[in-house]
Amino acid sequence: MIQNKNITTSARIFIAACLAFIASFSHVQAQINTQQVMNIGRNALYFEDYLLSIQYFNQVVKAKPYLAEPYFYRSIAKLELEDYKGAEEDCSLAIERNPFIVDAYQVRGIARQTLHDLRGAIADYEVGLRYMPEHKVFLVNKAVCEQELKEYGKADSTYSTLLRIYPKYENAYLGRAQLRLAQGDTLQAIADVDRCIELSRNLSSAFVVRAEINMKYHKDYALALKDMDEAIKLEPNFAGYFINRAYMKYNLDDYFGAMADYDYAVSLDPTNVTAHFNRGLMRTEVSENNKAIEDFSYVLRSEPDNFLARYNRALLYYETGQYRKAIADYDIVLERYPNFEAGLFARSECKRKIGDLAGGERDYNRSRDLHKQKKRITDEDEASADEATEQVESESAVMNKFHTLLTVETDNSVKAKYENKSRGRIQDNNVKIDPEPMFFLSYYIKEDKLRDNTNYIKEVTDLNASRLLPFTLGLSNTPVRLYEDEIQKHFNSIEYYNSVLSSGQQRSVDFFARAMDFMMVRNPAQAIADFTRAIEASPKFALAYMGRSYARYLQLQLDTQAAGDDRPTTGTTASKPAGEGLLMEKKTNFAINEIIADLNHVIELSPRNVYALFNKGNAYIIIKNYTEAITCFSEAITLKPDFGEAYYNRGLMYLRLGNKERGVADLSKAGELGILPSYNVLKRMSR
Repeated sequence: MIQNKNITTSARIFIAACLAFIASFSHVQAQINTQQVMNIGRNALYFEDYLLSIQYFNQVVKAKPYLAEPYFYRSIAKLELEDYKGAEEDCSLAIERNPFIVDAYQVRGIARQTLHDLRGAIADYEVGLRYMPEHKVFLVNKAVCEQELKEYGKADSTYSTLLRIYPKYENAYLGRAQLRLAQGDTLQAIADVDRCIELSRNLSSAFVVRAEINMKYHKDYALALKDMDEAIKLEPNFAGYFINRAYMKYNLDDYFGAMADYDYAVSLDPTNVTAHFNRGLMRTEVSENNKAIEDFSYVLRSEPDNFLARYNRALLYYETGQYRKAIADYDIVLERYPNFEAGLFARSECKRKIGDLAGGERDYNRSRDLHKQKKRITDEDEASADEATEQVESESAVMNKFHTLLTVETDNSVKAKYENKSRGRIQDNNVKIDPEPMFFLSYYIKEDKLRDNTNYIKEVTDLNASRLLPFTLGLSNTPVRLYEDEIQKHFNSIEYYNSVLSSGQQRSVDFFARAMDFMMVRNPAQAIADFTRAIEASPKFALAYMGRSYARYLQLQLDTQAAGDDRPTTGTTASKPAGEGLLMEKKTNFAINEIIADLNHVIELSPRNVYALFNKGNAYIIIKNYTEAITCFSEAITLKPDFGEAYYNRGLMYLRLGNKERGVADLSKAGELGILPSYNVLKRMSR
């Protein structure tokens, strides 16, 4: 019932661990500084700029084709971009050069599994298990492959091994539940899903699987509806959940509720064909014929061969007196289903309405003959009539679907994945709730249809008006991935400013512009240097301080990951030196102090800059100074009472400090202002 989610959701790559993998480089320099290029490529990979990272790894491959690491990292980027064949090939090249990169077997296994090379995927997972016999991800991925191959005994054995080692691994129970369903054992499947939910009530797919079982096998729509409500609270942005909940409501005679869910599904995903089709059917039932025609027309623009939508639109054209349009649609349907009795009869009526009496008579006679034929076959012995009825009955079965609401196909199987335990955030891993991220200057602003994301700063408006930058500057807290032509524009811009700044004319705005280009190509170290030179030239350049503060934040993320424990396995175990954690803590505190100092400069120069206050609050979160963070968010809310992100983050901090009343109030307000994750947190707090 549920749409396939993008591999980026369902097969999330543990990029953070990969970034900790330290490659060996020769001291002999090739045409490029390969170590520096590799580092920047990993930066781009970490920040999920996959096209950009591929360009950097291409340079390393060209300079030193004997290195394994650039192929491996490039395979991760290709996997995220759904280039599964390319990812598989790059992993193979990496393994040829270094067969001890265990993570390469996992990534290649995922690629092969997605390409339905299940035997090849299992072979990779088994190699990984030779190195790491208790690795949960290798085990669960292997079990999923065995299930898809219908080797149920082997899959059951693999799940048993997995649950013996990890008895509280919720995904293992969910995977085994789907194995039980494949074997037709719904009771054991429900038991496994129940156990999964008992271990983690924050796994939306578990509620969806249980809803599917209750709906599909038990026809218990009320019980299924309760589980879909839970899934939607946990994942409120997925249109497929609303489509399926609407189907359940429809079967419970809650027409208004079903229509509201279809409307919301369309608002979340305007291109969703199933939502438009189902809404069209419901609008037909309440005689909103013109609106229903609009929905079916949208479906047909997306899927011209959708005969279900075309037939329904033909009926509506007839109802609204548009007989020629109805005939045109019936012609297409009847060309595909020439024995469709009801379609022939309907077309005969349309033809008579426009004066084509002869054509109407032919369609009517053909419809009548088919009806007689079906009646005769029904009266005959069924065993001897099977062959004669095959075509008529098969087409009738198809036609029966014309007025049936559709559900979105579910694919809630446990996906092949490369687990991310520490990807880039500051929260406790068991909570998995991220504050809204810092705001940053960017040339690319992602539109959010559910809330107004026009973030105004006077200095940005003034700088854009001066036309001293090559692109229009904006403010966002949502990263946007760049396409190849956009990436190349920024490389070209860097070359331009290199020339300008080497000519002797060194304006602060030119250093700022080059710094922004370095930010766009994920090189925060160079950006920090250029922002600093812009500040040295113009000490009151507020945007340069703001840009440098965020560049320092990105660099801190990279430095923190480089010192992390979760590194790709190479067959050896690296011990962490005593005191390294304390040293990293000191480095983090120093970096945060620098970030806060920059933001204080921004606030001093631009006292109404609420985004600098917001970012300062986020900086305090990193060092767990929640009281100061709340103060910053409160000051931002005073200046901008509709600042949903500030309400959300302040609410989380209140919860961290045990003040549930204030935390819930802030999260409620944040949800009202369009911060949808608020409802997820509120649901968790209500348990």
